[in-house]
Amino acid sequence: MPARIGVVTFPGTLDDQQALRAAAAVGAEPVQLWHRDKDLHQVDAVVLPGGFSYGDYLRAGAISRFSPVMDTIIDAARDGLPVLGICNGFQVLCEAHLLEGAMIRNGDLHFINRDVRLTIENNRTVWTSDYEAGAEAVIPIKNMDGRFVADEHTLDALEAEGRVLARYTDNPNGAARDIAGISNAAGNVVGLMPHPEYAIDDLTGPYPGPGTDGLPFFTSILKSLVSA
Repeated sequence: MPARIGVVTFPGTLDDQQALRAAAAVGAEPVQLWHRDKDLHQVDAVVLPGGFSYGDYLRAGAISRFSPVMDTIIDAARDGLPVLGICNGFQVLCEAHLLEGAMIRNGDLHFINRDVRLTIENNRTVWTSDYEAGAEAVIPIKNMDGRFVADEHTLDALEAEGRVLARYTDNPNGAARDIAGISNAAGNVVGLMPHPEYAIDDLTGPYPGPGTDGLPFFTSILKSLVSA
């Protein structure tokens, strides 16, 4: 049986279908998960996709964090279930305290929608093992509340423990220390502000190519699950 990758849909989610497509593109079985359903339906990994869950009321991700499915995901993640939070999903992971830090309004207070260049710094997670350490990747970003912040002690700890997953080459939103993504200490929970699911093929990925710089996020988790 192929590995099963679940993708959660919250009210206001925009990018669940693209995440499901990315899972299918690498040979996994994509599984739709509804936010009110606590059952994860025996998935092997979970993606919290991008969008504007609950309209970003209160704070981005603040209400979704209390959706019934998140109770199950939080417990499962602490037991080792691989979880990838993309954009709004990253915000949800921070609100759920599965990842440190928080997301606030972009530095220029504008919505950003463009391709960005990243450096992949941590290729030791189950979501990034198919990248070379230090690899550059061009992946789209689209957010209003995409600026990662944390106190200096937390930032120093992320640096010292090698948990900065990716940095912006040209910081688009004022994120602290150019951070575009981080992982938890175990490496099974990853948050990334850019959207790798929009960079999985040359036809629809960033132009000029290659348009597949986001694909290794999904090939990485598939290989990890198959070899487990």
